[in-house]
Amino acid sequence: MPGAFCYYNPVVIVSRAGKPLPAAANFEIITALQMDVERDLFPRPGVYDGRKNFFTSFELPFESGSREFVVPLGGRSSEEQPSTRRPREYTVRLTHVASINPEVLQRFLKGEQSHDNAVLTAITALNVVVRMGPNLRYPFNVRSFFADRETRAIGGGIVLWRGYFQSVRPAIGRMLINLDISTGAMYKPGPLIPLALEVLGQPDPNALSPRRGLPDRARMHLQRFISGIKVTTPHNQRDGNAAPRPRVVKKLSREGARDLSFELADGQSTTVADYFRTVLNGPLRYPDVLCVELSSGALIPLELCHVPPGQIIRKQIPPEKTNDVLNFASKRPPDRLASIRDGFGVLEYGQSEYVRQFGMTVGQETLGFKARVISPPTLKYSPESRQPTVKPRDGAWNLIDKIMFTPSSVTNWIVIIYERKQRFGQQTADQMIAGFASGCETVGIKIPANPSLVKWESGQGNIGRQLNTAIGESQRASGSVPTLIVVVLPEGGNDIYTAVKHYGDVSAGIVTQCMKSAKCTRARPQYYANITLKVNAKLGGINAVPEPREVSFLTDRANPTMVIGADVMHPAPGSIGRPSFTSVVGSIDTNAVRYAATIRVQDRRQELIEDMESMCTDVLKQFKDTAGAYPRRILFYRDGVSEGEFAQVIETELPRIRSACTKLGFNPTITLIVVGKRHHVRFFPRLERDADRSGNCPAGTVVDSDIGNPVEFDYYLQSHGGILGTSRPAHYNILLDENGFTVDGLQSLSYALCHMYARATRSVSIPAPVYYADIVCARAKHHFNPQDNQELFMSDTATNTTDSAAIT
Repeated sequence: MPGAFCYYNPVVIVSRAGKPLPAAANFEIITALQMDVERDLFPRPGVYDGRKNFFTSFELPFESGSREFVVPLGGRSSEEQPSTRRPREYTVRLTHVASINPEVLQRFLKGEQSHDNAVLTAITALNVVVRMGPNLRYPFNVRSFFADRETRAIGGGIVLWRGYFQSVRPAIGRMLINLDISTGAMYKPGPLIPLALEVLGQPDPNALSPRRGLPDRARMHLQRFISGIKVTTPHNQRDGNAAPRPRVVKKLSREGARDLSFELADGQSTTVADYFRTVLNGPLRYPDVLCVELSSGALIPLELCHVPPGQIIRKQIPPEKTNDVLNFASKRPPDRLASIRDGFGVLEYGQSEYVRQFGMTVGQETLGFKARVISPPTLKYSPESRQPTVKPRDGAWNLIDKIMFTPSSVTNWIVIIYERKQRFGQQTADQMIAGFASGCETVGIKIPANPSLVKWESGQGNIGRQLNTAIGESQRASGSVPTLIVVVLPEGGNDIYTAVKHYGDVSAGIVTQCMKSAKCTRARPQYYANITLKVNAKLGGINAVPEPREVSFLTDRANPTMVIGADVMHPAPGSIGRPSFTSVVGSIDTNAVRYAATIRVQDRRQELIEDMESMCTDVLKQFKDTAGAYPRRILFYRDGVSEGEFAQVIETELPRIRSACTKLGFNPTITLIVVGKRHHVRFFPRLERDADRSGNCPAGTVVDSDIGNPVEFDYYLQSHGGILGTSRPAHYNILLDENGFTVDGLQSLSYALCHMYARATRSVSIPAPVYYADIVCARAKHHFNPQDNQELFMSDTATNTTDSAAIT
């Protein structure tokens, strides 16, 4: 534990423009302040988070509690050749905010003090201390830093770096450091032209020339990817001078260097190509290729730009690269644990001057603790099944000898194929139709053996118009509108998928089921069994229900119970002007397997749900319509909020939930739980015999001691079996419990709900209503008109644990 320390709030101001600086620049300014400008004032350096928090292990002698400093940067040169550039000056104002006594933290760890602002500040300070050293030496991103010890180029101008996540966290009676590996996506270093060619998938540099057919859409795609990247221009470097300072790319020119003109200082006009012919004493190699426009307004030909290493891509990674990132990021538990232990050598806590001067000591051993494995629920299928009940094992089961608990029916269906007929011909289509129909019949779904229409279409056309025409043809042939549209997609058919979902969900209100052509060609029965799980749920059927005696809290008819899940999904990093989506889903039956959903749009990056009251009203009314009465008990799972926002959920969202109930005329008891999945806590079985087949802790592993919060009711539950890499448990924080749950009872009920996810025969990582809320948010982007060409990539989605062979 540290000694006493002081908390300051620094404000870094640019001398000319008042725009916020990037964190790396702020670090450089604060370092210069302590090491160069005011060395005597800082006998021991303070620590800084790159934004607004600055801590010292001693109090600075400020008479008024605040002081301003002027810090010059830039204009550096060698001794032989002084620089003629004037350094840019920055103003730094340090204001003393508080002195922190570590005794506050000691009382909190003993459970004798609440999680107030003083405790939060102390924990923040410890995190800044341990991150200070790595953040000065390596590229960093909030809580992670990245080293080039282990890298992998994945194409598209992207190189992945292995990194380390570290976070100081309170536990019962002690402070812990949560250390894990992480992955950073970097711009490919080196000349800019090869990077640009990778992004566009082109081999010839002349493909970057508008004169030679570069489409403007491709130019804009490349501009979105590289805007904000820093480049150096080695042609500016002179012997004896320091390397040129990296400069930020603002955008791409519309024309090549040969066709791009500008005015010189003497008023004469020249082209970029002619200007650099003079500067370089020779012509450009690619005079027709685009130029970059820097933030200063300067135009530089692409061939003269060089990308320094270690630049994090702070934008959404292209969807086609997701699997490459997952393959690099995923490690089996023993390998991940070995990498984490290797991280001690990179972090060097014992050698850190910042850790030492704040009086901290950090152990080098991983923490061992006890865990329990709770029993999964019994799942019930139709009594007509040869195996009407099943007890999942290792978080999984199958549909062999089982009929859906409530199978749906299809009166008329059509098949639309967007793959070329040469690849997916009539025979392949017939095999797919027979396999799909057989799969439906096997699980009890009633469906005609043949669709009323099978049609090949071009993905280049208007998808909505094509589907509308097909429905009309089917109606004329069969006398009824189809209740199911099966669509076969080509590889890379994301745009077609979006248009199909928009048509089915928004325009026609007809269930759509998409399948990839590569997956349904000569597919096995297991593939179609997975598809039928989705089809039955979409058509209003019920796949399976939990044994009522094992989830009596849900099935008690004297006390109708509703389970609700809520989530917020934000636009991807780098998106401008795009909204956040919010969703609330609620169970509408006593088994908590059927759900109604509602969705809203709100201001981007706002975490609290503005329309919580009206959204809850919608699902509560649907519960009454189905169950005959309003619920007397509500189990509310909230996803997507950080620990620092728990108080806001209680103070803002909970009253909105209560208000919805009050206005409808009832007053239920509420249990409010925040489910977190974006964290870096990982569990590793101590003995090999305790692991499942993937090497992970078995499904149902629960930890509610040792690493829990000292003053709050929380636990970790690893509810899913391992598939790829190291499983991540969900973190449950119980903010309110008016239903009087026991610890074991709430853990078992949450685990049972992880088996209620209709689209898989596996338990999933979070309770089904939370998963559905994630899916509803993700689906919202398909409800925008696909003809508008909006790129609504979203972030903060749930981890998909279903069969990757099938898409919805």
